[in-house]
Formats: sequence, C-alpha cells, structure tokens
Amino acid sequence: MKHLRLNSLLLFLGLLISSYVSAQPFDFKPFKHYNERMAEFRRQAPITSMDIVMLGNSLTENGGDWNKLLETSHIRNRGISGDVAMGIYRRLDTILSGKPRAIFLLVGTNDVSHQLTPKQVFERCVAVIEKIRTDAPAVRLYVQSLLPFNDIYGRWKLLEGKLDDIPEINRLLSAYCEEHGITFINLFPKFVRHGTNELRRELTSDGLHLTPIGYKIWAFELRKYIQELDMLLMLDTFKLEP
Repeated sequence: MKHLRLNSLLLFLGLLISSYVSAQPFDFKPFKHYNERMAEFRRQAPITSMDIVMLGNSLTENGGDWNKLLETSHIRNRGISGDVAMGIYRRLDTILSGKPRAIFLLVGTNDVSHQLTPKQVFERCVAVIEKIRTDAPAVRLYVQSLLPFNDIYGRWKLLEGKLDDIPEINRLLSAYCEEHGITFINLFPKFVRHGTNELRRELTSDGLHLTPIGYKIWAFELRKYIQELDMLLMLDTFKLEP
C-alpha cells in the first residue's frame, strides 16, 4: 500500500512538473541577428545595479546610445531587431542577474506580425512582465506602450490590416499595469496621426522605424522618469555617506 501511494504521488508530481514545463512560453527559435547581438552583449561589461536597461526590439536597438538621448549615464541598450516577446523572455536571465536599477520595456510589435490576436500578444507581453517581477522584484519596471506603425509604405506585409491591433494591445497592457501597480508609459498618442491609428509620416522613413525626430520625442517622454531614477540614486548615495 505504501509503495502504491508513493508511486501515485510520484506520478502526480511528474504530471504536475510536465504540465508546468509545457506551459512555459518557450516557443522561440533564435535567429542570426539575435545570436549576434547576444554575443555582443557577452563581450560587454555585465549589467550592474547602477544600470538602467532599455529592453526591446529594433525600435530600442536603433536608438543607439540612449545615454545621449536621455542625457544621463549607465543606460544599457538591450534591443534586438526582430525580437519578439518570447525572445526577450528567453534572455531575461542575462539581464536580471545583474539586478539593474530599472528596466524600460517595449515589446509586442513584432509579435503582431506573427499573426497573433491582440490578446495573444498581450499574454506574451505579460509573460515577460511577470518573469521580471518574479525574478527581480526590486527592479523598477516601466512598461512602454507599443508605438503605432503606418502600412501605406507597403513594406511590412505581415502588419498590413493590423493598425487597430496596437491600441487594443495598449489598452490591455495599461489595464494590467494599473491593476498590478506597474508604471505604464503611454507613448502612442505622441506618435499617432490625429484621428487615425497610423504613425505620423514625418516620424518614420519606412512605416515602422523612427527618424531622429521620433527618437527625440520618445526620449523627451522618458526623461522625467530617468530624472526621478537619478534623483533616487543621489538620495541613496547620500544616505550611505558617513
């Protein structure tokens, strides 16, 4: 009887573990640029508790030196062009292990092009958010809204007809962040053409990626949060001084 109970318990635990593992969001295959960027990150100094991480896809990567954009220091660009939510999820450990001061997350646009519904994109974004909150609860997390795009250029075929998906995903993310006490930065209104869900044409050269003016607008919106973080760092440093 004891052996039967033990075997039943082991079977139950095995099924539970199997169910948990299969439910994890690992449906992602690294691509060439992803591997190249990860190799580049490994060559750089590790992230530390002094750092602020800009985390996302091509929009983040193409910002280049975010220290110049945000007029501060200790900003680490962890954007990878073409990355999706599960790609970010997969590489979070390399960021969270350094216990950065803050993470500014922008994720989801490339997931839209993978023929996912707004709810499915939202769920993948939440998986990334929850891993950050669970594995590094002390990190200040800022979730940025998805930016609009413009499909008039005809370049991004997989995004065509999905303009209205972006505000719906943003609505879901905003409600989630409000419910869980996470700072949500709504960038969308600053980039959208009035009366539409389209990215303003003067802010893009291809309908998706930003011009330098677009990055100036983005940086302006983030600067107040960066200033707050820098002020908190100064206060903490002052407290530690004898």
